[in-house]
Amino acid sequence: MPAPSRCPRARREGVARISLSPPPNEAVAFVRRDRDDGRDDDLSDSLARGSLMPRITPLFVVLLLSSFGLADDPKVVSDDDHDKAVRASVVKIEAVTRRPDLSRPWLRPTSLDVGGSGMVIDGKRILTNAHVVAYSTSVTVQSGKGSEKFSAKVEAIATGIDLAVLKVDDESFFEKKPPLPVSTAIPRDRENVLVYGYPTGGASVSVTKGIVSRVEFVDYDGETSALRAQVDAAINPGNSGGPVVAGGKLVGVAFSRLGGADNIGYMIPSVEVALFLEDVKDGRYDGKPALYDVLQTLENPALRKKLNVPAGVSGIVVHRPEPPIAGKTPLKEWDLITKIGDHAVENTGQSPVSEGLDLRFQYFVQTVARDGNVPLTILRDGKMMEIQVPVASRRPLVLPSLKGGTPSYFICGPLAFSNATKDIVDGAEAMQRGWYAWMIGNRSPLTARLYDRPEFDGEQLVMIPCPMFSHKIVRGYSDTSFQTVSEINGVRIKNLRHLVETIRDCKDETLTISFAETHAETIVLNRKETLAATEEVMIDNSIRKLASDDMLAIWEKK
Repeated sequence: MPAPSRCPRARREGVARISLSPPPNEAVAFVRRDRDDGRDDDLSDSLARGSLMPRITPLFVVLLLSSFGLADDPKVVSDDDHDKAVRASVVKIEAVTRRPDLSRPWLRPTSLDVGGSGMVIDGKRILTNAHVVAYSTSVTVQSGKGSEKFSAKVEAIATGIDLAVLKVDDESFFEKKPPLPVSTAIPRDRENVLVYGYPTGGASVSVTKGIVSRVEFVDYDGETSALRAQVDAAINPGNSGGPVVAGGKLVGVAFSRLGGADNIGYMIPSVEVALFLEDVKDGRYDGKPALYDVLQTLENPALRKKLNVPAGVSGIVVHRPEPPIAGKTPLKEWDLITKIGDHAVENTGQSPVSEGLDLRFQYFVQTVARDGNVPLTILRDGKMMEIQVPVASRRPLVLPSLKGGTPSYFICGPLAFSNATKDIVDGAEAMQRGWYAWMIGNRSPLTARLYDRPEFDGEQLVMIPCPMFSHKIVRGYSDTSFQTVSEINGVRIKNLRHLVETIRDCKDETLTISFAETHAETIVLNRKETLAATEEVMIDNSIRKLASDDMLAIWEKK
């Protein structure tokens, strides 16, 4: 089944070769892409479209979150009154974004106009999706058709959970725009909901109706897990960031839809919104605490016998404990987690949350964690014990996500090198030319180590992000795109900085570049010819800088 996709509306002026996409999910945005270079490259197109992420379509839906923390209003309010209040709080968002070109990071990011939705929340702020305003150079908000546009800026952003808070320069914008009351309950299956926003197809507020059909605790981007609710209300490009409402209260923020399916959309439940808003009160997003241990189910009778699990005891087995956090490793292989706090864990790893709703037990980490620890009850060697397990909001990865940053790069002769990130691997997976399958078939570390921790401090993969530049010294070699640098002149490469230092300090006659992929060629070049070719390559390809600022400082440090 295709993954969901996010939904902003956007207009692209020019096309980046490998542009960073909105957060995972298929974005639903208005986009006009006008090529000005005459190029036709599936890889560039895929990454420029924002397909560098899981295929969930991000929806730039107007998120109308209101008054975070308001108590229920005891007054009986009609549906019409609810609708008027919600409409008054929904805003239209327009952003000019410049997402980095991941295959050619030296290029100046091209401009992309993105349109989405948002909502007024307490503190005279606006809540929307992170993918609506990520990499924005300017943001404007508008309360409705024909009304004045007001400048805004991003006050806090969390790409993993796909939420952002905007601050409007002129607070007069908030006159007669009350924040929307926020529900503190997890959405219920078959609950009727209304989705508000500014999707494509018109200029006024759109309202679609549906029901909640599923609530799960899922992985959002490979690094962040959270509640996600599925709805059958139509969510279209431009809806991203808009409120999903039930009974006049915010129950979720529309953010994605399932590409290729009818009326399968997704929202971020209001309980996750509340956690995000609490986190960013200090102006910074720290992230959600999580357990990263590898687990397996306890459904097999032979496994139960091996672990001496008494009848009537259920739980989830620790298969591979996470390396130490703060020097502590309380979990061991074959431990059986039977409870998290006071919540029982089933043999499938699920825990009852409410009547008719079971979620992965990790959902409770965000509710029971205290002072960086979570209480677990485990069965170890036939004995029950209670332990405190450290949790972290971030996990170091050998292939990290950019999270609003830009990739570093270095050009040496006809070859370009960059630090490998999860973003560019996601883009390859979403493409239709078989790059991802090629990486898997050749045992590329870009796929084999996608969620691995670094093996040593400072480890990060280095890759060739694009085809070799045309030059006589590489005649006869095959394309090196998406290959991972293993060694240079027999020296194992630790990261991009180390690669630059290795080439900078090399005195050998040749540069022998080995790659990690199974069927990748080894590239042998004359060192002096390669260095001399660099300037020619830069001139021929209109490259202004030999390297990103951080790598240039290393190259010039002799």
